[in-house]
Amino acid sequence: MLKPKLFTALKTYNRKLFARDAVAGIIVGIVALPLCIAFAIASGVSPEKGLVAGVVGGFLVSLLGGSRVQIGGPAGAFVVIVFGIIAEYGLDGLIVSTFLAGILLIVFGRLKLGSVIKFIPQPVIAGFTSGIALIIFVSQVQDFLGLKMESASANFMEKIGALTVSLGTVNPSALIIAGASVFVLITWRKVSRVIPGPFVVLVGATVAAALLKLPVETIGSRFGEIPSFLPTPQIPDLTFDQIRRLVQPSITIALLVAIESLLSAVVADGMVGGRHRSNMELIGQGVANIGSSIFGGLPVTGAIARTATNARSGGRTPVAGIVHALTLLVMMLAFARFAAMIPLAALSAILVVVAYNMFEWRSFTAMLKSPKSDVAILLTTLFLTVVVDLTVAIEVGMVMAAFLFMKRMAAATDVEEITSEFREPSEDEEGDVLDRTQIPNGVQVYEINGPFFFGAVYKFREAMNVVSKQPKVRIIRMRKVPVIDSSGMHALQEVFTAARKKHSVMLLSGVNKQPMDALEKAGLLDEFGRENVLLTFDDALARANQILAEKARKTS
Repeated sequence: MLKPKLFTALKTYNRKLFARDAVAGIIVGIVALPLCIAFAIASGVSPEKGLVAGVVGGFLVSLLGGSRVQIGGPAGAFVVIVFGIIAEYGLDGLIVSTFLAGILLIVFGRLKLGSVIKFIPQPVIAGFTSGIALIIFVSQVQDFLGLKMESASANFMEKIGALTVSLGTVNPSALIIAGASVFVLITWRKVSRVIPGPFVVLVGATVAAALLKLPVETIGSRFGEIPSFLPTPQIPDLTFDQIRRLVQPSITIALLVAIESLLSAVVADGMVGGRHRSNMELIGQGVANIGSSIFGGLPVTGAIARTATNARSGGRTPVAGIVHALTLLVMMLAFARFAAMIPLAALSAILVVVAYNMFEWRSFTAMLKSPKSDVAILLTTLFLTVVVDLTVAIEVGMVMAAFLFMKRMAAATDVEEITSEFREPSEDEEGDVLDRTQIPNGVQVYEINGPFFFGAVYKFREAMNVVSKQPKVRIIRMRKVPVIDSSGMHALQEVFTAARKKHSVMLLSGVNKQPMDALEKAGLLDEFGRENVLLTFDDALARANQILAEKARKTS
């Protein structure tokens, strides 16, 4: 049902819920302030781009999304993508890509693809998430150490080289601020769970740098003052050439928004005992990205850490997300001029901790103990994310996962010939034999076990070609075939055609619902003869004896 969760929540809304949502929204808004600024700077844009995304995108995600406690805004996963798009297409290219990604997300939602996106394998997700975390970590080394570097490269290996060359320019003041900030971020939860650690780091580092007059780079020294107002909305000037050039980055943004937001929604469901509407969530994310791009902001998605903070702080409806966006707006309007004094070393410390949490070392090392094929997908996706780019990583990871799935499904399917003495196990005990049915001379029986799809068709063809002499009747048991695809149906049609040329008859027995519906829709039931598609094996044997008797009468 394509209906925003906000409308459902308001039906039973009361003052008690509002009080909880308001407190949670204010807390998450305070948490979001340093993250929005940090993600923007790490992405290579000015800080207000992240704040605009948090305000506009966060508001629209909560207003129109399909989750009760989802918090929308810029996320660490987009740092790599945004940096690369700006490097290749410029800021205008990023805005157009975000706008187009929003349209794609709305289309995804309208086509009800929300559940399909959830099928992306965990090794692929873990691979590109870990790769992004590694890239974010490396990208923050410069500000963490206060290194003097001419320009930042989007290429991971070039960045490593540039950092190595610049290690002699470490700024001790920046390193002290960054190290102290990391310490506070790690230990602050033991002190207070009400006041967010990142906010404490921002205020503390800014006050310390100002009072002690530390020689460290700040937001103001690199980007100038942060505007204390929302920019004028402007719809991007779309041309066919622009759309054609930016299709790939737009698809990348849309896919990552969908994956991140739905993963976040699933996490939120587990925390509050809810159930999100995936397709409505995609539509809400699409509108939010269009809105953010119109105001010149970054791409937005469901932010897992902020969503979890919202749930832990008592937020239970989308009103909390709306309050979060309004809180962020108030802080932007009231305190933007003070934000210029924030040391970049403190922001880099926040992102280093974000990168560490994104990598999820325990889950990663546990996954390395998985089957070798899954480990190969994990490491390949991680490597390509770091060395090439995220789009290629996801594409290759998905193709590898698809081939692996097909291989496993094909291995799970086999075709065997049933000998002249057929045994049927009892319902109570797997090994018991109820009776022995003699298969008549001139009748061959084959059983397909498992999904009958293109990956397993070769086994069926090999089994059919083993016997050179065509039997008078060939029974194909399909009671253990849950699904069949067009390749499987084509293989059956080939056997039927070959049998008819040799004056042989093909019978099917125990056909399940999906294969039966597929054969019906393809018109194969009429081609095979409905009388030759039997419900049980006993019926098939009776039909085979009838055919043998008819053939005997004709030859006598």
